[in-house]
This record gives sequence, C-alpha cells and structure tokens, in this order.
Amino acid sequence: MQEGCYKEGSKSKTYSVTIKSTEHKDQANFQETDEFKELAKKRYKIEAKNSEIKNPHGYNTAKSAGLFGMKIQGATTIFAVNLKRILKLLNEKE
Repeated sequence: MQEGCYKEGSKSKTYSVTIKSTEHKDQANFQETDEFKELAKKRYKIEAKNSEIKNPHGYNTAKSAGLFGMKIQGATTIFAVNLKRILKLLNEKE
C-alpha cells in the first residue's frame, strides 16, 4: 500500500485509512437510492422558503426572550410569508 502514499524525502512514513461507521455507510447507501435523488430535487424549494423567512422577515434573530416570545415571532413570521404568497397567487389569477 505504500506505492503512491509515501513521499520521497519526508521525515515520517505514515498513511491513513478511513474507517466509516455504520451510520456513514447507511447514509452513503441511502444517497444512492432513487428516493433520495427525488427528495434532493425538491430541496431547493424548501431552502429558498427558509431563506426568505430567515433573511427579509428577520427570523434569524430572536426579537424577544423566552419560549412564548419565540412562538409568537414564529407564528407571525410564517403568517406574513403565507399572506404574501396568497396575495401573489390572487394577483396571478386576475
């Protein structure tokens, strides 16, 4: 195995072998399935919506402290995004 691994003139002679855990092997196998490939095709839509919620609507930082405040902020942010989407769809119909 030393062919191509060792560099001539180096001070130490080492090589590494990657050992993957069963979780990594399972994930690698899942990424080869048709189901994963179909889900990956739809992911960009979800990420675009998450980015819209986070950046222009300010969901990336908490506006108040506490769990209740975060729930209110989340509900109003999602309501605003959904309302924008509804208005856009209504304008497209006309």
